[in-house]
Amino acid sequence: MKQYNYYRAGILIARFQISADTVLCSPRDLKTMEFAPYAPFALPLKPFEADLDKRLADAVALLQQGALPEGYELMAEVSGGELKGEMWIQPLGKNPLDVVLCDGRIVATIDNERNYIGLMVEEGFEPLTPQAAMGEELLSKPTYGIEFIGTEMVEMRDGIKLATDIYLPTPRAEGQKFPTVLIRTCYNKFGVGQFFCFAHYGYAVVAQDTRGRELSEGVWQPIINEKDDGDDTLNWLAAQPWSDGGAGMIGASYLAIVQWQVAASGNPHLKAMISMVTGGVPMFDFPHASGVLSPGTMAWCSSMRTPKFDPSEMLREDWDEVLLHRPIRELPLRGIGEEIPFWTEWMDHEYYDGYWHKANFLVNQHKIDYPCMYVSGWYDDVNVGSMQTWEMMKRNQRKNQKLISGAWLHKMNVCRDIHNIYFGSNAIRHDMFYQYLRWYDRFLKGIENGIDKEPPVDYFTIGENKWHTATAWPPLDAVDTELYLDSCGKANTSNGDGKLAWDYPTTAATDDYTYDPADPTPFLIDVSENECKPPENYREVELRDDVLVYTTAPLEKDVTITGEPKAVIYAASDAKDTDWVVRITDVDEEGNSTRLSDGIIRAKYRRSFIEPVLLLPGEIVRYEIPLTWISNRFVAGHRIRVEVTSGADNSIFPNTNTGLPLCDDVDTVIAHQKVYHGGRYPSCVILPIMPEEA
Repeated sequence: MKQYNYYRAGILIARFQISADTVLCSPRDLKTMEFAPYAPFALPLKPFEADLDKRLADAVALLQQGALPEGYELMAEVSGGELKGEMWIQPLGKNPLDVVLCDGRIVATIDNERNYIGLMVEEGFEPLTPQAAMGEELLSKPTYGIEFIGTEMVEMRDGIKLATDIYLPTPRAEGQKFPTVLIRTCYNKFGVGQFFCFAHYGYAVVAQDTRGRELSEGVWQPIINEKDDGDDTLNWLAAQPWSDGGAGMIGASYLAIVQWQVAASGNPHLKAMISMVTGGVPMFDFPHASGVLSPGTMAWCSSMRTPKFDPSEMLREDWDEVLLHRPIRELPLRGIGEEIPFWTEWMDHEYYDGYWHKANFLVNQHKIDYPCMYVSGWYDDVNVGSMQTWEMMKRNQRKNQKLISGAWLHKMNVCRDIHNIYFGSNAIRHDMFYQYLRWYDRFLKGIENGIDKEPPVDYFTIGENKWHTATAWPPLDAVDTELYLDSCGKANTSNGDGKLAWDYPTTAATDDYTYDPADPTPFLIDVSENECKPPENYREVELRDDVLVYTTAPLEKDVTITGEPKAVIYAASDAKDTDWVVRITDVDEEGNSTRLSDGIIRAKYRRSFIEPVLLLPGEIVRYEIPLTWISNRFVAGHRIRVEVTSGADNSIFPNTNTGLPLCDDVDTVIAHQKVYHGGRYPSCVILPIMPEEA
């Protein structure tokens, strides 16, 4: 039998003895850190979470098998002193189980768990695995057990009490104090166990149900109360006898939004943030997109309609039918049979007003000055939130900001392929927890580990399928380059005469199309998947007559764009209001047109969300539309394509074109659209093009 060690987040939590026909396991008591006697391995096995049981069993079975199964791909050679090995990866599927081979046999399995890895490694072969990095000198060590102290009902300033769980390192000296890792969640504080491991490294860990969720009191109003509640929670934390007064926050999606909300309070006890796939401010991003509520949020709203999060509510096959109902105010009642109170509130506040102002952290951006690590993805449906917060901090010249952005969906760092597109062996990172720990060590414990001296930007380039670093975002050497819309007036569909020109077309022309709210151009998402910006193939969509298509000639050499593209469109409509959607795609030799980046603007919000301004019939308006961040290499032979349309069904509720508030509107008007280019109207996309490599 061979001896194996099982690590999660760098912590040795079990030992295994494995042979071809026998598996013995000695799990560790995570409080005392003592190992139990070896016994036959069986599931479920504490302290492993139920969702990890199967992956742990798969790792054991793979080690028993000994030989590498079919379907694995060589990633790289690895070296750890005198040890030499190879890293092999599962290229497809979520949470792949990667392996390390030495002399042709499997010595380790690496289970990617989004924010950290589960590592099963033959004793002595740790130097060939990511575990080697956890032994660095300037890094906290997992020398503590973890003890659940209990649940406190922490009182907020208005008397509402929030359920708050406390986990402390153990053993502790009398009066010993620790920095705190705080997680505030609307999805159940027991579901954030992935972050409890920080207690092993000498951090107090506190998990709290947000107002109106799970065991907390109060009424659930997404984002509205998070600033004050977070501020009160941080003040309570700092007063605890085990607290050293400093706290960091961590979490993804809503768990990141609450960080920016409390940051707007300027609370002095907040010392560091790890903001993963965050949403932005209301109207601009969450729960809106460019001022419009997204149908894609309906699945989320359904799952959040009671105090207990129920993800099964997202899964239904009739979302397309449900979302057709008008007025949209009645969608919950018609779709799930009951009203959702916070949805009704959203309907009552369709325009920006005092209700949304309470959750607009930009109002207090002068108070937001904290070291922050941003984790995002090019296909994250709230990519805009990371864009907004990063730009805010850059604009205010805040120090110690670090960005990591990959070819990821909202569920970042869980797969190397998305909807049949493979992004290469490097698409998943095994070092995320290592980066988080270094960030907290530096800014909560004051350990001079050098993370603040490293390049502040790590980004993944699609097409090249490689990670890069930069001293700024966008990279300073990216050159904003205009590619102009051009045609002879028939750019409709990919079979039209639309061109994307490197040189400015001096001949003026227009392209026309009709936008019918009853038949809007689709935005390709599966609402049940709860992922709203995947890299789908728009080849079939581009055959619709309501899509203008502009394409370069096949590229003679590679062209890489990295940064913040935008579109400038001169357009007119005969409707009082309408939408403009611009999308960049990468077109391969077979004609597949893969979404990279896009942006949406509702005409009446072109000046502000506070005072909508309707259109005059035929009025030519200049629209400047920010597109989502991207880094993509268009390889030689591919073409760069830009689509212009007015529909993004399932991404935004179709504009009725009436100019009336959408929430109660049941009428529609067909809009006749005209896009101007050339001559006096330089409609274009502005792409951040990287210099050619030497």
